[in-house]
Amino acid sequence: MLTITQDLVDRITAHARADHPDEACGVVAGPAGSDRPERFVPMLNAARSPTFYEFDSGDLLKLYREMDDRDEEPVVVYHSHTATEAYPSRTDITYANEPGAHYVLVSTAESGGGEGPVSFRSFRIVEGVVTEEEVRVV
Repeated sequence: MLTITQDLVDRITAHARADHPDEACGVVAGPAGSDRPERFVPMLNAARSPTFYEFDSGDLLKLYREMDDRDEEPVVVYHSHTATEAYPSRTDITYANEPGAHYVLVSTAESGGGEGPVSFRSFRIVEGVVTEEEVRVV
């Protein structure tokens, strides 16, 4: 189960809306070994695409150095789907390389960049196997 604050849900959702129609992406870091998402880190989608996301390699290297210096790890890896449901695509599954992370997907298919409903779901992706998990907002 992913336990996450309402503030982080709101920030992830706002990022997804702001980047629509392109996919948004980012990380929520937390203390290593804690499974506690704490530090919101929105990233640039280097692909600038409505159907694909890619972290900028320089930004990603900087983030991993920062996390290492702060004894953090990526607790949540998130991105948005702009025209499809909030479920990992084959590409998402292929690129999921953090077996301990919660993979959060936000679909802005219904609302676009404006107000309205979004779908916010979390998954574990380990060795190509996708398992949806409960999201508990605190």
